[in-house]
Amino acid sequence: MVDDPYDYGVIAAANALSDLYAMGARPFLALNIAALPTDLPADVVSEIFRGGAEKAKEAGAVIAGGHSIQDREPKYGLVALGMADPTKLMTKRGARADDFLVLTKPLGTGVTTTALRAGKALPEDIREATEWMGKLNDGASRLAVLFGVRGATDVSGFGLLGHTIELAEASGVGAEYFFEAMPWLSGARRYAESGFFPGGSSDNGRYFGAKVGFDLSLDEISRMLLFDAQTSGGLLLCLPPGSLNGFLREAARKGVAAWPVGRISLQKDVKVHRMAPDGFPGRLAGE
Repeated sequence: MVDDPYDYGVIAAANALSDLYAMGARPFLALNIAALPTDLPADVVSEIFRGGAEKAKEAGAVIAGGHSIQDREPKYGLVALGMADPTKLMTKRGARADDFLVLTKPLGTGVTTTALRAGKALPEDIREATEWMGKLNDGASRLAVLFGVRGATDVSGFGLLGHTIELAEASGVGAEYFFEAMPWLSGARRYAESGFFPGGSSDNGRYFGAKVGFDLSLDEISRMLLFDAQTSGGLLLCLPPGSLNGFLREAARKGVAAWPVGRISLQKDVKVHRMAPDGFPGRLAGE
């Protein structure tokens, strides 16, 4: 994903912890899981583990050991455990009609990191993607629980639309998105136009594509970007209509990023429009 081993550990830990935040849980314990080549330098291994440990510490979790094996390609992640109030859990089954869909990180990590691996990504775009991937979803999760969110997921390997379809099917609802409201990493469109989609994005498009209705004005690149496989992406939150403005104001006050990008519907399908209708709420939160 990235060249720096410390950043690699940070992103892997943030990615693993995100599943807890997507359910409104607070991490308290983690275990390292690693598969490493025997010829990987010891200082590289140390930096990977240091990155993971410091990110877990930031989350309030303790790394209490783990397990490692030998493998030809480096792999690292966490088993992450958390605690949550069972009466306030956020799940994929919790979406309700008229909820607003709010995204808490920009999209485009898949195409950006693929361009990085090809040696074609700009340094400033790499820094931007690395910072977002290493950012915990802790603040957004805490606010979501506070404002009564019960439907949520994190956006990772299945891309925005794949995870939306999972959420919609589990909740027995549909969803509609507004493409012009979507947040993107700075270089995402440029790398997509150059064909730097990871294999997972293409798989997502083939598997989920038939379940999505797109505005005819959206080109193939725009459509594929919504299937882009993400790493350590943001939370996708279903905000009750009466809670949205308060959530956005508090997010802005606390510096938690939050973009309203769509809403839940009763039609039991997923649609992507180009423009949001008049009156659709704009983003109030800071970067």
